[in-house]
Amino acid sequence: MNLHNPATDLPAAKSLPTLAPAEAPGTPAQQAFREAVAQVEGLRQRLRELKIEQAEARRRYWQQVGPVAEAVVKVRQKLFGPLEEALLLGFFSRAEEHQITAVILGNARSLQDRFGEDAADLLRKYSPLRRADLDDEEETAPTAEPTSPPDNDPTLPPHEQAAAAARARRKTKAQKAQDAAEQAAREEQQSLLSNTKTLYRQLARTHHPDLERDPAAQQQKTQLMQRITEAYEANDLYTLLQLLSESAPASQADDTVLLRYTQALHQQQTELKQQLNTLKYGENGFSGSSGKKREQEIRHLKRHLRAEAEYLEHIFQLIQEPIGLREVLRELAAEGHETI
Repeated sequence: MNLHNPATDLPAAKSLPTLAPAEAPGTPAQQAFREAVAQVEGLRQRLRELKIEQAEARRRYWQQVGPVAEAVVKVRQKLFGPLEEALLLGFFSRAEEHQITAVILGNARSLQDRFGEDAADLLRKYSPLRRADLDDEEETAPTAEPTSPPDNDPTLPPHEQAAAAARARRKTKAQKAQDAAEQAAREEQQSLLSNTKTLYRQLARTHHPDLERDPAAQQQKTQLMQRITEAYEANDLYTLLQLLSESAPASQADDTVLLRYTQALHQQQTELKQQLNTLKYGENGFSGSSGKKREQEIRHLKRHLRAEAEYLEHIFQLIQEPIGLREVLRELAAEGHETI
């Protein structure tokens, strides 16, 4: 005899409807602040995950490519010796020395960005020289003459030309004022997001246990104050912002202060999104494919890497002598390349 068990008709626990989370209490400014904190944390976490994903995918990719990539790395590393020695010979002109420096930098970036090799020392060593050269060129570059405003028609009567010029000047001044205001706002937001002391004092005034008489509440505030102090000592502004977000309704934080932090966090969101897009789609981004497409890519890449290794070995033999290096520099300049 089969007895009907009503319990078997009940839905599984996972399929039970769940209550929607209650809306967080607080003023609209407090709610906007908490939302901005959560969005920034989500973007920061996604950025961390994407960096890990791409690093792992890049590592697997180069493992599949195998010894051919190692051959390119080794011969590119060999190029640094004769190139750096050439800078000490006094044989080359200043312009040629600039070219050699550019070749060293380009080779270092190729090793670091393409193959994950550590070339930070070389980049630090030669980048300042290149930056100084660029600064010199910028100082000696002729300043472009300001163009006439589009509405400054020479066929107009003199008084109308003067009026048009005045309008153009006002527009230019307004544009400069707007640019200056935007720059000031960015600097203020950056300063706000780098100042842990202000936020620490604000949280300490609200949560210091010495201001609490109730023993249970005092113990709770002691633990919270410990978290606040640890975050401050570690200069961890983001944890302090999260703590402020969690305690905003209780502390009744000033809405004006929260609004400033919210605006700064929105700016940080924009910057994090740009970093994500650069990591995904920029020159150094890596989106590994799979299956037959991956196999085709690897075969194609191996052919190119073999050719690259042979070409680099040829270049290495040429640059053993100053005359050969000068010829390489001339070829690079003729083809419009800064590096090999």
